[in-house]
Amino acid sequence: MEDQNLHNIPAEEEGLDLIALARSLWKERKIIFICTGIFIALGLAAALTMKHTYTVSSILVPQISGASRYVSMGSLAAMAGYDLGTASLSSSDLSPLVYPQILKSATFQLDLLNTKYHFEKADSTITLYTYLKDYNNPSKFAKFLGVLRKYTLGLPSTIMGAINNIKPEKESKYEAQSIAVEGEDSYTVKPIVLSKEEASFTKAVASRMSLTVDRKEGYLTLTVSGAEPLQTAEMAIRVIELLQNEVTAYRTTKAQHQLEYIQARYDEVKAEMELYQTQLATIRDRNQQMLTTRARIEQDRVQTKFAVASSIYAELSKQLETAKMQVKRDTPTITVVQPITVPRSPSTSRSRTLLVWTFVGILLGCGIVLGKEYLPKIKESFNR
Repeated sequence: MEDQNLHNIPAEEEGLDLIALARSLWKERKIIFICTGIFIALGLAAALTMKHTYTVSSILVPQISGASRYVSMGSLAAMAGYDLGTASLSSSDLSPLVYPQILKSATFQLDLLNTKYHFEKADSTITLYTYLKDYNNPSKFAKFLGVLRKYTLGLPSTIMGAINNIKPEKESKYEAQSIAVEGEDSYTVKPIVLSKEEASFTKAVASRMSLTVDRKEGYLTLTVSGAEPLQTAEMAIRVIELLQNEVTAYRTTKAQHQLEYIQARYDEVKAEMELYQTQLATIRDRNQQMLTTRARIEQDRVQTKFAVASSIYAELSKQLETAKMQVKRDTPTITVVQPITVPRSPSTSRSRTLLVWTFVGILLGCGIVLGKEYLPKIKESFNR
């Protein structure tokens, strides 16, 4: 009997605590109603002034050498609980796991900012930089709601950002300069220096796109969001183009350098061969009637030089075609499995925004009531 009573005491106290909690909330229901009403009003204002956001997504499959082996072995390893990473890729391939980092680079984001898109507010195509600077100025009320949302719904992320950035970044007053290396006038190092406005715009661009890698299946999922449907779709297409260019530049660098070297040497030998050919024709035309020993020696010399240049030219022609084929062979492609389509409806919902603000108001009101009720008890327990 005593054990049974001991087991029943926590249940009864727990029931009494829940009833007391409900009574406390009902007793101070005015505070909860006031907080909820305030947040409903703010949520209604936020919903009415909220800008629609459109989202497009696409499935990409990188076609690289050894890709099928990478996908198949990666799938088997993932099923067994192992991650092969980039072990199955050849040394000249760029791992798809690096693709999301390419999207985060400053040069990539600057290319997107300087690309022209179709905007409804503009009469002609303008760059995204111009749109963010001249056409995307929020009202004072929208700024106030943004600050309020930052310090209410986004308070955890704001605190984490403040912790990570204890030292505020100072805007650089220096302009990008070229640092020349001694003895190499043609080689320069040009660091990228962004202004405060450009830095904020690049962050805005980075927040609008994401690229996730499915290691098991071997495909990429690209997601791009924007303020207008057509501009968002055009931006997604531009992201795929720039990504293709970056991957191609990495993969074909060695073959491209080889092609440029052979092309330059081919042009030199071709010009030299044509020069000897012209000289040989001139000598033959001049000595058609009589051919002296001196003229014969001069003709033989030019004939020998022409023959050597012709053989080198023929060999370089073969090497040039081989180098061109190698560049095409090394050029990777990104296959778009799910094409980009213009979204018909926004991805954001005003009703959802209103519900979120209402829920936050209820939680805040309940927190105030419980704080007034239990904080003195907690302090008293700590003092004891």
